[in-house]
Amino acid sequence: MESLLPSCHCRGNASRSLHLPSSGLSVGSSKANFSSRWVPISTKARQIDPVNYPSLKVYGKQSEESVMEKEEPITPPVEIPLRYSSGSASPLGVSESQNGINFAIFSKHASSVVLCLKYLNRCAEDSNSELVEIPLDPGKNRTEDIWHVCVEVHTGLPQSGVLYGYRFDGPKEWERGHRYDSTVVLLDPYAKLVSGRNFYGDVTNKQCHFLGTYDFESLPFDWGPDYKLPNIPKNELVIYEMNVRAFTADKSSDLDPDICGSYLGVIEKIPHLLELGINAVELLPIFEFDEFEFQRFPNPRDHMVNTWGYSTLNFFAPMSRYASRGGGPLAASLELKQMIRALHNAGIEVILDVVYNHTNEADDKNPYTTSFRGIDNKVYYMLDDNSQLLNFSGCGNTLNCNHPVVMDLVLDSLRHWVTEYHVDGFRFDLASVLCRDTDGTPLSAPPLIKAIAKDEVLSRCKIIAEPWDCGGLYLVGSFPNWDRWAEWNGKYRDDIRRFVKGDCGMKGSFATRISGSADLYQVNQRKPYHGVNFVIAHDGFTLYDLVSYNDKHNDANGEEGRDGCNDNFSWNCGFEGETDDANIKRLRSRQMKNFHLALMISQGVPMMLMGDEYGHTRYGNNNSYGHDTAINHFQWGQLDSKREGHFRFFSEMIKFRHSHHMLRRTRFLAKNDVTWHEDNWGNPESKFLAFTLHEEKHGGDIYLAFNAHDFFVEVTIPSPPHKNSWYRVVDTNLESPKDFVPEGVPFTGTQYNIAPYSSILLEAKPLTIH
Repeated sequence: MESLLPSCHCRGNASRSLHLPSSGLSVGSSKANFSSRWVPISTKARQIDPVNYPSLKVYGKQSEESVMEKEEPITPPVEIPLRYSSGSASPLGVSESQNGINFAIFSKHASSVVLCLKYLNRCAEDSNSELVEIPLDPGKNRTEDIWHVCVEVHTGLPQSGVLYGYRFDGPKEWERGHRYDSTVVLLDPYAKLVSGRNFYGDVTNKQCHFLGTYDFESLPFDWGPDYKLPNIPKNELVIYEMNVRAFTADKSSDLDPDICGSYLGVIEKIPHLLELGINAVELLPIFEFDEFEFQRFPNPRDHMVNTWGYSTLNFFAPMSRYASRGGGPLAASLELKQMIRALHNAGIEVILDVVYNHTNEADDKNPYTTSFRGIDNKVYYMLDDNSQLLNFSGCGNTLNCNHPVVMDLVLDSLRHWVTEYHVDGFRFDLASVLCRDTDGTPLSAPPLIKAIAKDEVLSRCKIIAEPWDCGGLYLVGSFPNWDRWAEWNGKYRDDIRRFVKGDCGMKGSFATRISGSADLYQVNQRKPYHGVNFVIAHDGFTLYDLVSYNDKHNDANGEEGRDGCNDNFSWNCGFEGETDDANIKRLRSRQMKNFHLALMISQGVPMMLMGDEYGHTRYGNNNSYGHDTAINHFQWGQLDSKREGHFRFFSEMIKFRHSHHMLRRTRFLAKNDVTWHEDNWGNPESKFLAFTLHEEKHGGDIYLAFNAHDFFVEVTIPSPPHKNSWYRVVDTNLESPKDFVPEGVPFTGTQYNIAPYSSILLEAKPLTIH
């Protein structure tokens, strides 16, 4: 049975005639004459005398603005008829029901909840527009731990163009883990769209308030009659890790400024991705985040702008400032779908980098309360025995992922991105956090990890763990997996780096890693493709910096060099940083090609970083998360200058991998799959490795040799398979275009003198007679 809640309080200003687009009502006119209970709405706080209206609370930018110009005539608040029913506890978030708009939110420990509404349509240019409050009655609007209310649409609530949030009150017992503050309007964890500032990096709106919004008026997105998911087999993937904004933010992208750094900007550059040859993009976080979070208070990082996005405000809403032209959350949702559709139509899958290990809300010393903390801190975050925040993320808090409520939140979020946005997979940041119990204890069979692996909606998705966290839980090769989870292979990164730069005693490890890391993944039903191989990722050195710097240079980050990893296994090739020395530059070029060759011939799934295809530099900064500048932005001019050399090699090597099935096997190498031309495994001073991969059907063997010595190594080339001859495809010591010859250069000798710090690839093919 319908009930009417107590009249809503308004956070707003003196009255004027307003139009409600969904109801057609003109407030203050004779049409607004109903017998239902009235809800006071005011629209210009600066004309209201708080003495005359003591029940009115103003929470604009500055509440003192309400006490001004008392000589002006005081107009009482004008009222709008809004009707409510108790609503439904399911689904969480905002949903459209037969009776209106349903709002439902979880809080176990709250004693009171107030729904706050703000009408965008009326106040496009007024950031201090009214905030309507709807107190929820615990007796009528609470079912167990879910608070809910349904607001009827036909009485005035629009089906779109409404911002909403909640105020929570509850125990003030800090020592018991509660962090309630009823003065803060909080973001719904289940909001599917989030509104904040419209333009990325808008310094005039740093302190904006993030609120949820919804849209029940727009038609469903049209994916197109010929649209289909790429459904690329895991072993076929070549992943390109990239940042949506940084990909086209630089003016060298030569795009319309309105779409630079946006989802639409990515669409314009799909031809580049196709030319490079990758078939999956792994997007740095695109969930809503606040790029100005470092600038909330004076601190050594208050000059920084969050560029990477690893600080989630909400797990359901796309980053609204990646919309073109400052279009806001609805445009962001639409344009993200357009981007994914375009990538899919080009045969490129979309994997999202997701951050379920912590949120933006920081720690207790400098909290940034926007949502979870003020809704139910004890449920959403891990706490120690003293009810203080645990920090396994390195960011001040740790999401309580294996609590049933939080686990449902994560699963609902993942399903939302798959069903609504058609994403193809997820890379889970600091995924070892997801393997901890509610008290932080590591679990051998974490409920959330199992649920993700077994979920029907997620069954078609690639699921990739970053198998470590900042609490020391390192699970490379032992991440709980149910034969579904893949892993970022951190041991691959370290061992490949060490061998190629010439460290002693690394030959055996190098051979193991390029063979698919059977020591890590050959267990139960796991396959080589459960290891994601990478030399470079977003955090750490770029490929160019890996061969140009021995040490990190993070002074620009403001932390006196304390941030960023110290163990980079890098080598500057003889000079720290930029140099005009031609020999050093040639050596660096060889080393970058050696790394890329090793990556593309390795069993498993290769992943490369955006910009490495032209040699992007961050000038030695190995933790550049806070720089919205050329340090992170893709430099399209540099790409053009490297197109016929460095880029060509990288592109051709990727395409070579695609065309040779033996490089992307679905099983681990057997004895008859490879011949190791090696009798010196036990010598730690040996830095040369040669081997032949065998192709059984046509004798299309591939011979590879890597020389990490600082001197030439003359090697005897084995005889090619019957009726075939060797063709040199790769020699990283040669200049372009001889360094990679797709059709191959006939090789008829028996000896090959391999240059220092270089590698070769020969392919066996039937001899072509000209």
